[in-house]
Amino acid sequence: MFVVRWRAAAAALLFLLPAIAGAADLPPPGPAAPSIAKAPAVDDWLVTVGAEFRAIPAWAGSPTNLYQYTGVPLVALQKPGEAPFFFGARDSFGVSFLDYGNLQIGPGAQIVWPRYNYQYSQLNGMGEVPWALQLGGFAQYWALPWLRLRGELRQGVGGETGVTGDFFADAVVPIGQWRLSGGPRLTAQSAAAVSPYFSISPTQSAATGLPVYGASGGFYSYGAGGQAEYFWSRQWSAHALVEYERLTGSVANSPLVTMRGSPNQLTLGLGATYSFAMHPLW
Repeated sequence: MFVVRWRAAAAALLFLLPAIAGAADLPPPGPAAPSIAKAPAVDDWLVTVGAEFRAIPAWAGSPTNLYQYTGVPLVALQKPGEAPFFFGARDSFGVSFLDYGNLQIGPGAQIVWPRYNYQYSQLNGMGEVPWALQLGGFAQYWALPWLRLRGELRQGVGGETGVTGDFFADAVVPIGQWRLSGGPRLTAQSAAAVSPYFSISPTQSAATGLPVYGASGGFYSYGAGGQAEYFWSRQWSAHALVEYERLTGSVANSPLVTMRGSPNQLTLGLGATYSFAMHPLW
């Protein structure tokens, strides 16, 4: 099973649309735990497509009243016998190459949005930070039928070249046609990962009036998040999510945060998905 959260995944929709006409007799929605999930027919795969729209912080450490808005497609493909997929709001997109029942391991990647100094007055003089791509892997373990633990480790390429580590825990509980999930989050980053966004060079200091500052690595943030999913039918579902992140340590002490931003970071999202069965094309 894999989940893709990226604009490039839209091309996959054109490949899958002819099979939508065959959508029927899908398993009823259920919790993410493999031990209690129902599977589609043995010779069918389960395909889920959809879209998600989010309001995210305007930049890392931005004030709580400034947001930017993004929309991405959602695509998931499951082999016969696998559980209905569950994705957390902060999961990387990737592929589960190794599956040991309750334990899945595979590569993962995330996109880090660029920061443009001309978009907000608070960033004037800070210079631009280009796009970054974080490449690495993940491991997730269903410790209990309702408890998912997930860890990720990624290396940055582009706008930042450091190392990022994430740990998420999610309780996943079905209640009738609802599936509620949520839990704590913890992120650590190296100095090379945070410096482009939170350090202030002498040149930037002269242009902005902010004091010179060098951000160091360590714990980046802690927080919590959750989702509420509603299954309208065996095919259609909708979800809403909220993620709260509290910057800490060196990044929270950056003058860009203390004087022009906030350590409190909030993400909101809405999405919908459609699931259908199809015979594999290979």
